[in-house]
Amino acid sequence: MTLSDASSHPIGADRTFQVDLRGLVDLLSHHLYSSPRVYLRELLQNAVDALTARHALEPAAPAGAHGIRLYADGSVVRVEDDGVGLTEADVHTFLATIGRSSKRAEQVAEQRGHFIGQFGIGLLSCFLVADEIHVVSRSARTPDAPAVEWRGRGDGSYTIRTLRASARSRPGTTVTLTPRADAGEWTRPARVQALARHFGSLLRHPVTFDDGTGGAGAPVNPEPAPWARTYPTPGARSRALAAYGEEVFGFTPLDTIELDLPAVGLKGIACVLPQAVPASRRHGHRVHVKGMLLSEQAEEILPEWAFFVRCVVDAESLRPTASRESLYEDDTLAAVRDALAERLRAWIARAAASDPDLLARFLHAHHLAVKSLAVHDDEILRMLLPWLPFETTDGHTTLDEFARTHRTVLVTSSVEEFRQVAAIASAAGLGVVNGGYTYDRELVHRLPEIRPESSVADLDPATLTAHLDPVDRETELAAATYLARAREALAVFDCDVALRTFQPASAPALLVDSREARHERTRSQLAREQEGGLWGDILGALRQEAPRAQLILNQLNPLVRTAVAIDEPELARTSAEALYGQAALLSRRPLRPAESSLINRSFLDLLAHALRKDN
Repeated sequence: MTLSDASSHPIGADRTFQVDLRGLVDLLSHHLYSSPRVYLRELLQNAVDALTARHALEPAAPAGAHGIRLYADGSVVRVEDDGVGLTEADVHTFLATIGRSSKRAEQVAEQRGHFIGQFGIGLLSCFLVADEIHVVSRSARTPDAPAVEWRGRGDGSYTIRTLRASARSRPGTTVTLTPRADAGEWTRPARVQALARHFGSLLRHPVTFDDGTGGAGAPVNPEPAPWARTYPTPGARSRALAAYGEEVFGFTPLDTIELDLPAVGLKGIACVLPQAVPASRRHGHRVHVKGMLLSEQAEEILPEWAFFVRCVVDAESLRPTASRESLYEDDTLAAVRDALAERLRAWIARAAASDPDLLARFLHAHHLAVKSLAVHDDEILRMLLPWLPFETTDGHTTLDEFARTHRTVLVTSSVEEFRQVAAIASAAGLGVVNGGYTYDRELVHRLPEIRPESSVADLDPATLTAHLDPVDRETELAAATYLARAREALAVFDCDVALRTFQPASAPALLVDSREARHERTRSQLAREQEGGLWGDILGALRQEAPRAQLILNQLNPLVRTAVAIDEPELARTSAEALYGQAALLSRRPLRPAESSLINRSFLDLLAHALRKDN
């Protein structure tokens, strides 16, 4: 956006922006800023920039000598600073650089590299809540410079005029907004004060607020950031940081981790969440730049695996995006993210080495986050793998305890496989780990790196069935007719049937469904769809050789002993279908439509048979 040539207009004459200002404000409100409330942040940023420039001009001035004063009484909102101030040329320069690509604009931006924002775009954001903006400023660079008044209106016009020296005796800038009637939500005194605390609680310059009731201005940021204060003892510091984390995030941290990266001027804390959160649910972090709140949802400051903490940091060298509501992804941010990740790793290492109680509470809540880190971090793997909890046939236990009991550790590839075999494997003395959860199978296979005396193997159905005892020859012959009818009934599910004895006796049947068998069902479906073609013949040939699922009936179970003695063909078939359905339900895997239909049908058939028998 450019302005009309200032030299062609006398002082005090109306000038107009060479753009549709209302269209630009609509663009800011709908595509750049998340809420009209940012107008106050932009004004505070302009004031902070002016104070920063004033300090560079007068480095000998005592800290806190200059500040920011806010005023809101319901009819106006005013922000006043003791900063470097603006000359008429400055006003033209900063407004002229908005949206303009030129060497002059780039030079101005470079000069303002130590500041948070740009004066002009911050001023334009005020049109989100006001139809008129009134600026009075006096420059500290030229002691005898007159005060300058800039008055901008929502229709795109503005005026500039010089004032008498008495109009503003001290250097600095005063911005006064006349709110629109529909902007009361953002400009009433209580809201202005709340927004000032929200955005400016960590600003280095003193900020006060006056609501026009005649009292003294209330401090907005009365104390420095908690990590910048001194405390009598380390314990007092730890408690103060935890209390600040609870105030900001609304939970009592499991622990607080101090963050300090001098290279980018970053300080802050990471608060460890006391409860587990889903890995997919990333929490945003509270990021300040030079004390000004930039974002409460800055996910990009930490790596994805660090979802067990929420951070509040203040940095000097991070680069905001155009909206100044998030961080610009550049090499500096990437380096900061890596450095903060190292701080989190170091905290985990310290807890593992010196505070086992804290480590246990942390792993109980956040083992998934640590597992995701251990997969890619050999140091964390060596340090924490033995202490991570896993679901096993011995219950939920650490891998170290489980490996002490089972020299050979078997691991399933899915949750369904584990649930199918857990009870049987436990009774047979096999040590099986559920590898179906995220990261678990990969981590269990790396156990020999930590415990060379342990061995790990994937659980194969043959391994399990080898631990099931065969029945005697007489029992097998007596059940042969029933088993043949059962195989015929379950052929549609590509399932074989066998009779064995195993513990626990309360389990009537076990459905062993290997990965190969599931692949075979997929090929069978394709073969049926491609029946008659060359591809169907190939898949059919493969089907003849592929392994099948197995329904293993338990001869120790009273129900099974009764079933295998059934002489009536239809009842035998129905009982076999019911046993298959019950075993499929116990496996907890998703049922196919045909299996759901079979379970319903077999139940109704058995009920009908029982009713006929009673009659």
